[in-house]
Amino acid sequence: MHFHEKPNTYVTNVEIKVSDLQRSLTFYQEIIGFKILQQESHKATLTTDGETALLTIVQPEAVEEKRSMTTGLYHFALLLPTRRDLANVITHFHDKGVHLGASDHAVSEALYLNDPDHNGIEVYVDRDESEWTWHNDYVHMVTEPLNIRSILEEGDGNWNGLPAGTVMGHIHLSVSNLAEAEHFYTKGLGFEIVTRYGSQALFISTGRYHHHIGLNTWHSENAPKLGQNQVGLKTFSLRLDNEEQAATMKGNLRVMGALVIEIAGGFQTEDPAGNVVLLKF
Repeated sequence: MHFHEKPNTYVTNVEIKVSDLQRSLTFYQEIIGFKILQQESHKATLTTDGETALLTIVQPEAVEEKRSMTTGLYHFALLLPTRRDLANVITHFHDKGVHLGASDHAVSEALYLNDPDHNGIEVYVDRDESEWTWHNDYVHMVTEPLNIRSILEEGDGNWNGLPAGTVMGHIHLSVSNLAEAEHFYTKGLGFEIVTRYGSQALFISTGRYHHHIGLNTWHSENAPKLGQNQVGLKTFSLRLDNEEQAATMKGNLRVMGALVIEIAGGFQTEDPAGNVVLLKF
């Protein structure tokens, strides 16, 4: 999990808008396996270890369904500590009758599903980084069928919710213009390109992780940004290493005309597709 520690810049929390807070809380506790860290009338923060908020869910007062394709969340991805944990999740999902997608990405093994508002979720485990294949600065990633039988052989059937060591492994965003997104995240925030999927998807990271952020235009090229009250992504948070890094980022963003707003513990910005990024220490 060293890819999700300083000095890397990595996702710590994702905040999503939902249409029914209680329905979502039931789903995220009983199906995904979160615990409630804090709850208010229209907002809840969810945790696995009882201390760290990984997911925040908010029900806007005048909530709207997402009627057409927009930018925003493609999926957020929960990284489990071990392959055994993934096996136990697969068994749990099967017992609950959850409809799943599943892929082997060479660097990782992943499950895909949606919450009740069709917010995308990935639950995955990384292969050991010694098994990743790099071609210069690009990591080899594929999308192939997942060998579920092999994974299940490591399970013990002991599912007690998400394990405490779970982290927010990455976020994958739908953007309207890939070149603009690339410029913002690499030149503005200092991420490095580690994989390209043709002309419509890009994967970026720090510290040679396979990706902390995915960006694509598969269903969102030239799409409008998500409405303020529409279900979907509200914000996501990135961990900053130090003040010098923050100052460099803010300077880069101001040069490119991006929004920079000071907030408690860091600053806020917005990518060209309208995705709100909170950068915090």
